[in-house]
Amino acid sequence: MRSAVVRYSPLLLLAIAWEAVPRLGLVDPDTLPPLSAVLRAWIGLLRDGDLAVNGLSSLQNLTAGLVLAIVVGVALGVLMAWYWPVEVLVNPLVRILYPLPRSALIPVMILWFGLGAASKIAAVFLGCLLPVVIGAFNGARGVEQVLIWSARAAGATSLEVLREVVVPAAMPEILAGIRNALALSFILLVAAELLISQRGMGYLISSFGEAGAYDAMFAGVLTVSAVGFFADRLYLLVMGWALRWRG
Repeated sequence: MRSAVVRYSPLLLLAIAWEAVPRLGLVDPDTLPPLSAVLRAWIGLLRDGDLAVNGLSSLQNLTAGLVLAIVVGVALGVLMAWYWPVEVLVNPLVRILYPLPRSALIPVMILWFGLGAASKIAAVFLGCLLPVVIGAFNGARGVEQVLIWSARAAGATSLEVLREVVVPAAMPEILAGIRNALALSFILLVAAELLISQRGMGYLISSFGEAGAYDAMFAGVLTVSAVGFFADRLYLLVMGWALRWRG
């Protein structure tokens, strides 16, 4: 408990500063409402159901895009490391597309898939795919050859080596790539909803900002930040459980 308090004390200091700065007149309270006003607006949004409806819509799109990116990305990354023809075909595309700003994909996805949920899912999927692919590729490529030779000497087939040796040994890199994709998924989804959408947390933040309801706008921003933070903490627990065999 003491360690947790020390670790998260900067957040407490930030909250105190947020409350104090507007009240002391250092910042215009109309543009940066005190934290207490933001929390009251958050409670109002929760009671009205706006937070639940838009939050659920965002989580559905985020989950769909992220899960697709994980499944396809892990498979592509491992196959790139395991089969030379797949690497020759896919690796140049991955290297060329990796420096591309992820937000640049959003208008293209809207153009291709329209204004509905499909464009948001596609933006999250494509933006999160590359970190997962590269993590899986680096992990599978870095497996010690001694482990592979030992499995082959024991009579394991190529598929068994891939499933029983390569994937478990590459798991730390795979999970690290997925963690990067998890953080990126929140950024991409909110950015897509900010650009054009009829529901979702990005739409909620944008609509309140345009109406000048900055306390409610910051309540939406805090909600996204809090959900992303707790999702990352939960994922770290999952990583610890999945890698418990490493001691």
